Amino acid sequence: MNKPPFRADHVGSLLRPAPVALARKQHLESGAIDAAELKAIEDQAILDLIKMQESVGLKAVTDGEQRRSFWHYDFMGMLNGLDLVERNDGVQFAGVKLRPIFPTINGPLSFPDDHPMLDHFKFVAANTSVTPKISIPGPSCCHFRTAPEDIAPAEYKDPDALFSAIADTYKQAVKAFYAAGCRYLQMDDIFFAYLCDPKHREEKKSHGQDPDYLIDRYAWMMNEAIKDRPDDMLIGMHMCRGNFRSTHAAEGAYDPAADAVFNKTGVDIFFMEYDTERAGGLEPLKLLSKGKQRVMPGFVTTKRGQLESTDSLLRKYDEAAKYADIDQLGIAPQCGFASTEEGNDLSAEDQKRKLQLIVSTAEKIWGSV
Repeated sequence: MNKPPFRADHVGSLLRPAPVALARKQHLESGAIDAAELKAIEDQAILDLIKMQESVGLKAVTDGEQRRSFWHYDFMGMLNGLDLVERNDGVQFAGVKLRPIFPTINGPLSFPDDHPMLDHFKFVAANTSVTPKISIPGPSCCHFRTAPEDIAPAEYKDPDALFSAIADTYKQAVKAFYAAGCRYLQMDDIFFAYLCDPKHREEKKSHGQDPDYLIDRYAWMMNEAIKDRPDDMLIGMHMCRGNFRSTHAAEGAYDPAADAVFNKTGVDIFFMEYDTERAGGLEPLKLLSKGKQRVMPGFVTTKRGQLESTDSLLRKYDEAAKYADIDQLGIAPQCGFASTEEGNDLSAEDQKRKLQLIVSTAEKIWGSV
């Protein structure tokens, strides 16, 4: 069996089929079906999505995050010491607001031995003939998305103590996923990209937080979490500027964070949004160290169904190769197709065509996936 990294890959989330969407409402809102019935429907949808991913030629597959509401909050809410609270006003995206869920830290942070996503991974691993991958939120999410007033433990009022606690929690997670058989773990730290946005940088400054200091600390947390991983475990990381129902929440080139991301995190594979001018130019790729690290530029958007042309993608790789060795590049969509259960504004058939395009373009550029 081929081992990662692969030339063609995707970020992780996939559109929720209608039976999953309905079943989640029936269980979580009306109580019309029980947890076992919901799981059975999710299981079948995941089996179908694994077959779809394999059929288009992908060598790494996920469960499409079918059991989640959010790409990040579900995982975070399952940690010891962190709870999710619903309030009146959600996070602002471009023209729409996120559902009003807020993480709160109420006690000592740690990764539980029975974290449900360990079993989520095991289900994929038991039902695929290729490499199973799981995408979870990276360490920065626990800090960036938690307001200082929502941090109760006195010891975590010291930022360094909080950063250390988060890093230790993720170090436990890495060990637990490895023990569960995971050899390809993706931890999405999109807030590196947010901290390249002048608006978000000013917002952090208004709360007394230096955005460049946060970039450095976020890189340190990631490195601490993964530095002791076994040699046969690969770590990926995705960065984007928000993805809720085809909208975004940030913009700005990667320049302020690129050096820290490439050279201080210790990550093996970088999934980087590059589908619009919001992401800036490709120049930051020149900071990628020579060696085995790989960048998956997201030239293919998940925010709309229109299919990119192969010629346009080949031209973009000609440009990217001016800044990074083509052998250190691959191809993936710019983000997931459904970072929240609502999903983006495209169809399941559009989604499949996008993944097929990813595979066929990799074959044209590198001769294989």
